[in-house]
Amino acid sequence: VSHAMILIGHGHGTRFRPLSFEVPKPLFPVAGVPMLQHHIEACAKVPNMKEILLIGFYQPNEELNRFLLNAQQEFKISIRYLQEYAALGTGGGIYHFRDQIVSGSPEAFFVLNADVCSAFPLTEMLSFQKEHGEPNSFVILGTTANRKQSMNYGCIVEHEESNEVLHYVEKPSTFVSDIINCGIYLFNPNIFQHIGAVFQKNQQDMLLEEPTNGWHRAEAIRLEQDIFTALAGQGKLYVYKTLSFWSQIKSAGSAIYASRLYLNQYHTTHPERLASNKEGGPKITGNVYIHPTANIDPTAVLGPNVSIGTGVTIGAGVRVRESIILHGANLQDHCCVLNSIVGWDSTIGKWARVEGTPSDPNPNDPYAKIDSETLFREGKLTPSITILGCNVTIPSEVIILNSIVLPHKDLNRGFKNQIIL
Repeated sequence: VSHAMILIGHGHGTRFRPLSFEVPKPLFPVAGVPMLQHHIEACAKVPNMKEILLIGFYQPNEELNRFLLNAQQEFKISIRYLQEYAALGTGGGIYHFRDQIVSGSPEAFFVLNADVCSAFPLTEMLSFQKEHGEPNSFVILGTTANRKQSMNYGCIVEHEESNEVLHYVEKPSTFVSDIINCGIYLFNPNIFQHIGAVFQKNQQDMLLEEPTNGWHRAEAIRLEQDIFTALAGQGKLYVYKTLSFWSQIKSAGSAIYASRLYLNQYHTTHPERLASNKEGGPKITGNVYIHPTANIDPTAVLGPNVSIGTGVTIGAGVRVRESIILHGANLQDHCCVLNSIVGWDSTIGKWARVEGTPSDPNPNDPYAKIDSETLFREGKLTPSITILGCNVTIPSEVIILNSIVLPHKDLNRGFKNQIIL
């Protein structure tokens, strides 16, 4: 495998607001590094990997360009961004750039969705593909969900012995299978024949229809509904089930859970990224990432599951747990931050308390996944993690609970279960 594609979509992350106002969602830091870096690190470990292509409809900017440049230097591998002319879906994007993908005559290539967090068992998928099916078969990474939650994902019915995908249904309305699609695929160039057939059918359909909807382009193709559903049961599609961690990162709340999964993985992959208790340093409990440029008072208590970004200042007696503190934030003496994301350059005053409700999966169910909660339920804001946008100021001795604060707000009182515009 010499190529990998990472599908970054349009990068706006509407469910990720207000955080995606400042940084494209794929570059949001999870466990101390941009979300995409976890994907790139995994791809770079695959033997003979020559090029990683990011594909999306996102308008490239300085931040994305700087990230690509740094990643190329760090991983000594070509990393390019290919911008779609319109949002083409998970299949349309790779089909549009198929010439660039097959230019080095790769025997196979990976396709990864950007908004998942995973141990990315890519080499295991390669070994599985060699052992299963014909050389030209395709592999989906799957995992087990509980019955109720499985219906929020693409569901896979497999042949128990051969692991062939017999039936594929995206977000079924009734229970189909507890094996779900992880959004990580191993393909070979033959996939483009199947996508091409859908493209031609779409073109013919468009000629027959009145072109009422300008958005309906023939090239907008979804791998899941348009390709996998048709390929199932034809001896071409297989599922490799992983037992290692996996989660979607749809909402900001799921970023804290993803951060926990990655911090835990650092024990084996990047022990140097985990903070430890040192003389003159803060008290660390559990897994904590601290950027070397952060300035932290030795009487602060951090963890478990905390990541601290560049240039953050943390005062005396501060308590932080299950939270992400983004660069330049200032946590003044004795404030308390629990289950929250504190935005760039925000300030939390002395003795203030910023707290959210964790949106973690049920810890007693090994197959539970994170619920992609809607923002509102029955007209009320769903209790969730507290998010402070960038440049938010929380005054001393104020309490903020289960609230979302949009950027550039100077609050003068406490709030509970509010969106503060």
